[in-house]
Amino acid sequence: MSITTTNQTSTQTASSAGTQSQRLTAAVSAMILGACLVYFAGFSHIDAVHNAAHDTRHSSAFPCH
Repeated sequence: MSITTTNQTSTQTASSAGTQSQRLTAAVSAMILGACLVYFAGFSHIDAVHNAAHDTRHSSAFPCH
């Protein structure tokens, strides 16, 4: 019985490690995507994009200037 318990424990540990790796990858990807969107909206030469981001900041009471 101890062999079965050991195998289940090692399987759960491996599954948990894979899940942590996936979570870290997802978090880093989301941060990079968010940074790209903020950079694009903030420094866009397209007035509609910049103004939409600017108006959204004001509507959420975020001081931007």
